[in-house]
Amino acid sequence: MQAGDDADSLALATRDFMAARPRLFGIAYRVLGSAVEAEDIVQEAWLRWQKADRAEVQEPAAFLATVTARLAINLARSARVRRETYVGPWLPEPVDTSNDPQLGAERAEALDLALLFLLEKLNPVERAAYVLREAFDYPYRQIADMLETSEANTRQLVSRARRHLTAERRAPVSPDAHRRLLEVFLTAAQTGSLSALEEVLTADVVSYSDGGGMRGASRIPVVGRTHVSRYLAAFAPRFWPSTDVRRVEANGRPAVLVSAAGQPVALLSVDVSARGIERIMWIMNPDKLAPYVAALDAPDAPDA
Repeated sequence: MQAGDDADSLALATRDFMAARPRLFGIAYRVLGSAVEAEDIVQEAWLRWQKADRAEVQEPAAFLATVTARLAINLARSARVRRETYVGPWLPEPVDTSNDPQLGAERAEALDLALLFLLEKLNPVERAAYVLREAFDYPYRQIADMLETSEANTRQLVSRARRHLTAERRAPVSPDAHRRLLEVFLTAAQTGSLSALEEVLTADVVSYSDGGGMRGASRIPVVGRTHVSRYLAAFAPRFWPSTDVRRVEANGRPAVLVSAAGQPVALLSVDVSARGIERIMWIMNPDKLAPYVAALDAPDAPDA
């Protein structure tokens, strides 16, 4: 009888965990900006759930979300130190959102690459508070319990995060407008047309290349319309002729996957406001591209 009870308990625990899993991954990914690290957090949450006194847990989903948020904050603190020694600009690891446009959240907030990049500038607790409120719509009281702080402090954390993000980023355009400008930019970049590039870039545009130290990726951001246009025009003849491009979706936004000889070499993503292209993000680190491409090409993945 005991063996049967244990089996039933584990089956129930597994069911509760699997039901919560998309949300757990979504929380961890937004806090960390890394799908690989988020998966590690989810696995650790599962281990802790197996060891927990589940009879005392009234709301499994809330318990698991709390464990996940705290684990993600702790890992984010150590990741921040590691990223200070990262070679070149650090950009978030892209995820394929074609199956889950909101990545387990109530709303598809704090998900696009540009916003995740800016969230990295917040401290991990501010980031978690913002994510839990804006993406998952948790009440302030519940977030306070999850972060082991007061409700008043939680409101301050979210407010500070909002102010920082508003100051750093202009409102993005619609997906259709984003896609149209991305296509114009792609054509201009491929042809190396300075005039066409200057027309779509904002005056203070920044181009980031995340290669993790690999050869060919710029190790410093390129800033300003003139510098970025000339930079893109200069490498166009060397970079584009031998490549294939594929329109994809990454983090809920249109993007372009660039391949050479059948191997992915870059994911191109742009941050677009009503003014034009504000940020250009080239994710070239093979360790970040590989999981994204694997998910994109999975048998059950829909075409973009």
